[in-house]
Amino acid sequence: MGPLRRLRRSLVTVLLVAVAGLAAPAPALAAGLEPVTSFGSNPGNLAMYVYRPDALPAGSPAVVLLHGCTQNAAGYFANSGWRKFADQAKFALVLPEQRTANNSSSCFNWFAAGDTARDQGEALSVRQMVDRAVTAYGLDRGRVFVSGLSAGGAMSAVMLATYPDVFAAGSVVAGLPYRCATSLSQASGCQYTPPDRTPAQWGDLVRGAYPGYAGARPRVAIWQGQADYTVVPANGVELRDQFTNVLGVPVQPTSTSSLPAGTTLEVYGADQVRLYRVAGMGHGTPVDPGSAAEQCGTAAAYFLDTICSAYRDAVFFGLAAGGGGPGEPEPPVPACVTTTNYAHVQAGRAYVSGGYAYAQGSGQRMGLYNVFTSTQLCEQSPGHWVIG
Repeated sequence: MGPLRRLRRSLVTVLLVAVAGLAAPAPALAAGLEPVTSFGSNPGNLAMYVYRPDALPAGSPAVVLLHGCTQNAAGYFANSGWRKFADQAKFALVLPEQRTANNSSSCFNWFAAGDTARDQGEALSVRQMVDRAVTAYGLDRGRVFVSGLSAGGAMSAVMLATYPDVFAAGSVVAGLPYRCATSLSQASGCQYTPPDRTPAQWGDLVRGAYPGYAGARPRVAIWQGQADYTVVPANGVELRDQFTNVLGVPVQPTSTSSLPAGTTLEVYGADQVRLYRVAGMGHGTPVDPGSAAEQCGTAAAYFLDTICSAYRDAVFFGLAAGGGGPGEPEPPVPACVTTTNYAHVQAGRAYVSGGYAYAQGSGQRMGLYNVFTSTQLCEQSPGHWVIG
């Protein structure tokens, strides 16, 4: 990173500039949150933390959590509510952390072209964290998810765009569309007055992140406070346009329903995209402190007492059972097919590379591509197959 680039990042707060000074001190490193010091070349110079619930079985899923500006991994882990569902449903949490050497306000650099391209910068560092966690802890590569707030939400959109072969689904909380900005000078414009591009134009930006990719695309949930003056509500609409276009579903919702705390849920396509509009909510992650099944989190700076977004996202990702409340679709039951690797490829459930068959969407290696090797494949989401 050149001296000029360092100077500009040290002088300008990209997100939350108006409120950064009001942030509460981050909690101390929570018990059970493990630092990981070696996970690849780490071109983005990020830190890595992992949470593994007790008795985590082999083949468990993982959720990557990306904090917002002025936050850190420990604070997001402590307050967001995700730990509750990781303990209940037995999945790992991977928490990247920004360093002030990269951004003085600890924002992920969602606007920097070199940090938001496939196999470059911060995006590659996060991908390397996933690879390290999957390999070291025996996690299910086909069930990796990502969620983030603000700059972390924008970075969640980056990961969904650049690595659709890594993430089965994701959640963008008070974030911004992929490639809304490609420089520091464009970033604040996107926060306050995002460009009104067509869905196809937004979708082309995502498709351009991994040219030639023909596999399954991750499902996406979008959370947007309707009184957010830091990342204005128009960003939620543009995100919806971007990812409905990428997933090939109409921009008109297939259903609209009311949830607690003045939340409206719009579902698009066959539940491929969700848009949660939280009435009266400002800038932050929605939480709902309490012990009920659908409650979670701790109210704090940028953790706003409204509705438990972690619960809804865990259901959307297929990691937790829905409570049967109004407007909350149950996670789809996987459809499984057992046949030869040759037949899977012919049916489009798998593809061939170097004489081996790989599951479409998850990329899991199934063995030799022939009529003698059989594999059970289960469809976790439309077009996303994993070994059963």
